[in-house]
Amino acid sequence: MVLSQLLLDLQKAEVGKVREKEPLANHTTMKIGGPADILVEPANITKLEETMKIIKKHGSKWRAVGRGSNLLVSDKGIEGVVIKLGAGMDHLEIKDGIVTVGGGYPLVKLVTVVSKQGLSGLEFAGGIPGSVGGAVFMNAGAHGSDISKVLVRAHILFEDGTMEWVNNGQLHFSYRTSVLQTIRPGICLEAVFQLEQKDRKMVVDQLQKNKNYRRETQPFSYPSCGSVFRNPLPNYAGQLIEEAGLKGYVVGGAQISEQHANFIINKNNAKAQDVLDIIQHVKKTILEKRGIEMKTEVEIIGRN
Repeated sequence: MVLSQLLLDLQKAEVGKVREKEPLANHTTMKIGGPADILVEPANITKLEETMKIIKKHGSKWRAVGRGSNLLVSDKGIEGVVIKLGAGMDHLEIKDGIVTVGGGYPLVKLVTVVSKQGLSGLEFAGGIPGSVGGAVFMNAGAHGSDISKVLVRAHILFEDGTMEWVNNGQLHFSYRTSVLQTIRPGICLEAVFQLEQKDRKMVVDQLQKNKNYRRETQPFSYPSCGSVFRNPLPNYAGQLIEEAGLKGYVVGGAQISEQHANFIINKNNAKAQDVLDIIQHVKKTILEKRGIEMKTEVEIIGRN
């Protein structure tokens, strides 16, 4: 594959913003990550379809990202094309409790908008960073609820470039997981949620309570990717890490947060390798001390 020709074809097709060697540190909440060979921000779904046709024609590798809140990107970057779902993929329509929203729409913003209309069901997501598409991909959740409880169907772009609408059951949701991560890799372009009309004040108050809880218990002063490890229920990852005496553990510019042990913060121009070294140390320590195998919630991507 000749990257220069692929780049030229994408630019000629005017699919949206097309950048070469774009640092992914600019597109992740952790502010870490080497360059994407090519980064495309499609102007809309039609332009995304064109993008996929061009990528397939060239046989290039590709992957999609949203707001980059659950990602750790390699220092060596990502091969091929990175498709960023953002502006142009952030439409919103609300009618009779049915919410149709683009995959690039910020989850925090969506929750705020629907709560002000007294629509209940997404209050759990107050303060969860990331896009709607990313939230569907990983079945984002908190406070005893998650995306699977309110999603009706989703418009998915699959790994082979095909797009189709699938219903909730076809996504095989479980804890922080969907079929899109495993059996049928894909990314959510649009989601349809069914919400319930309730007392507006009650919905807004619950949302604010959830936001306040996150603000009080999680580190917002430094860049992070959110929770690093899945909770090995009935245990909680943060508690296990704290009990192992690892709060504040530092490698290079990365540190296990002293506020919440399941967060690794980018304290001083950290590299992805610094974070990976901390992850490995946590896994080894918890396995030795507790016999529990820790699994990452953050998605680790890019060149080895």
